[in-house]
Amino acid sequence: MIAKFSVDYIAFPEHSTRVFTHRTDDPIELEDFLMHLLTSRTRILQIRHEGVDLTPHQSDRLIKVAAERIASTLVREALHLDAAAVKDRFGFAA
Repeated sequence: MIAKFSVDYIAFPEHSTRVFTHRTDDPIELEDFLMHLLTSRTRILQIRHEGVDLTPHQSDRLIKVAAERIASTLVREALHLDAAAVKDRFGFAA
């Protein structure tokens, strides 16, 4: 059975070219995993949905959501704000 989402990535792009694949059926877990990849400076090669490569626009949208969640968390913690205040002041989703 094909996983709903698959992400191909290189864990240490400065030191390796080995490609890893992460598979999940949960879209929230996919978003969390993309957040992890972004914060660890991992090279994201390809995102697939049900075995089909996403278009660059679709991939960018998923990565943008993950990046906004990271930024929201950092701002919330740095300024000691609640999620509603972060959304109101900075426009990041709660």
